[in-house]
Parts: sequence; C-alpha cells; structure tokens
Amino acid sequence: MKKTNIRKLAMAAVLVAVAVVGSLFSFPFLGAKCSPVQHLVNIIGGVYLGPWYSLGVAFCASLLRNIFGLGSLMAFPGSMVGAFLSGVMFHWIFKGKPLALRLPMAYVGELFGTSVIGGMLSFPIAYLIMNNTAATLFGFVFPFFASSVVGTVIAAIVVTSLKRVKAIDAFFGDVQPQKS
Repeated sequence: MKKTNIRKLAMAAVLVAVAVVGSLFSFPFLGAKCSPVQHLVNIIGGVYLGPWYSLGVAFCASLLRNIFGLGSLMAFPGSMVGAFLSGVMFHWIFKGKPLALRLPMAYVGELFGTSVIGGMLSFPIAYLIMNNTAATLFGFVFPFFASSVVGTVIAAIVVTSLKRVKAIDAFFGDVQPQKS
C-alpha cells in the first residue's frame, strides 16, 4: 500500500470522528436535523482526499451517527452527495484551474449536492422508510440548504486558511520543502 493511501485513510478516519462528534452540535430546522460540522467535513474531504474518499467519509459518518442515535436516515443522501460533488468539482471538473476558482466550486458542489440533490433523494427515504406522509419532493431542500450554508461558510474559512499556510498539503507531500 502506498504512503499516500495510508495518509488518506488516516485523515479519513479523523474526519469521520470529527463528523460524528460534531453531530452533537446540531439544530432542528423545518423537519430536518441540521449538522453544519458534517458539511465542513465534506468539503475538507472533497478538497484534500478527493471524491471517493470523501464519499466514504460521509457514508461512515452517517452510519455511525445513525448507530449512536445522533442522526437520521436522511443523513446518508444529504451528506454523501454533497461530499462526492465537492470532490468532483475540485478534482475533476475544474482540475488544472487556479485554486481561486477550484475552492469556490468545491463549496458550490457541497451546497448543491447536499441541498438540492440530497434534499430530493431524502424524500423517498422519509416517505417510504420513515413513514413521513407529510414529506414532499422539495421539502428537505431548504432545511438542507440552511445547514449546508453554515457548514460551508465555516469550511471556506478553515480550508482557505489551511491552503494558505499549506498545512495539509505538506502532510500529503504536495508541497516541496523550501531550500535555504
């Protein structure tokens, strides 16, 4: 196994732990349980680990949150789509573009993926599995968007700061040490 993969797995495990512990800080909003820390983790995972690892982090965090009673089944589509789309926007669609464009696109990927796509994918889960007869197709879009905005603003501050000081980039070996 490569060093990079071990480092990615270690960072993924830390992000899962942060997401699970961070879900203790959630708030109800229009029928959804909003966890802004999950969105922060989604963006950090999408930017530093890529779409597939970020998707895995979101799945593991959602699974653990449900096992511990800290989240609902709607955490799966809400977090997984946003995490994956954040990574896709940063690593695939805007690859080779300046960082000043790639980071905002990662934030947009999280916002759109979680709120619009994840919100719509939550409808069948709420209606069919959770027996929520009041659920509608677009009923979770706004609550998921509110949670995503809070997490994305925090992520923008954290990720921009981390990128500026090259903290995590050095961890992955993306940055060569300066010669003195």
